[in-house]
Amino acid sequence: MELHQLQILRELGALGSVTAVADALNVTPSAVSQHLAALQRGFRTPLTRRDGRRLALTPAGEVLASAGAEAIDAMAAARSALDEFEGASTGVVSISGFHSVGQVLFGSLIRELAEVDDPPTVRLTDEDVAQSEFPALTARYDLVLAHRMEHSAPWPAEGIRSLTLVREPLDVAVAASHPLASRRTVSPEEVAGHPWVTSRIGYSPDDVLRAVSAVAGRAVDIRHRINDYGAVSAVVAAGEVLGMLPRYTSRSVDDRDIVRLPLHGVSTHRMIDVLARPENLRRRSVRIVVEALERVMARLRE
Repeated sequence: MELHQLQILRELGALGSVTAVADALNVTPSAVSQHLAALQRGFRTPLTRRDGRRLALTPAGEVLASAGAEAIDAMAAARSALDEFEGASTGVVSISGFHSVGQVLFGSLIRELAEVDDPPTVRLTDEDVAQSEFPALTARYDLVLAHRMEHSAPWPAEGIRSLTLVREPLDVAVAASHPLASRRTVSPEEVAGHPWVTSRIGYSPDDVLRAVSAVAGRAVDIRHRINDYGAVSAVVAAGEVLGMLPRYTSRSVDDRDIVRLPLHGVSTHRMIDVLARPENLRRRSVRIVVEALERVMARLRE
């Protein structure tokens, strides 16, 4: 067995297809298949099975993948010990963030790291996916900035570590000329009868609006589905619809023509978390970036 073969087996269990593993590890699908075949030759028990057009792990494959994850983590611990001894913090740390968190954190993170002695290099990208798809991104990036509703199921514990950066409420956004704009807070019953712009299904604003509908006991009239908060704000400012904006990570939105109102009576909080593979968090460069993210988010809440 070789370590990279065990890594491929683990990623196959997490991502569910040879093509997805190849994309995550920046290799060809044929190379993935060859490594899996080489690994299989060392075992009599099948490690993979066909599931329709997908390749899945057998129970034996799952056992080996789990043990392989421990071996990968142990090797990362050995490298981390040497980094600590040498005081090394340089390196490249890849970070994925959903759109709104990237708009408010990425620039501040770069400035924060510029104040650190011997800072690591960050490679930033945006991946705006539904909540259920964030864990799989840890196969491609060292750190993944993810969001989930507070009342939803926690992130999977197998092979992933999570750290909460902030517990963020979502507020109702109305045009400055709207009759509700003078209110200090609003309830589900007060807002359910108005037309709305919300996110696509699977994202936080839509989750909150579903709760509003359930508590108010009536269907909500959804006119538009838009994920970009700047566009949501512009549509709300036109006066036709209400919207939902996160309190901290939509700070880049121009609020001159809208008013944000806290919504009481339903759970509106979402968690913004950092997700990572355990072995990545052992790297000193990654830990430095996580600590910088924590400082940036703490200032954002002030």
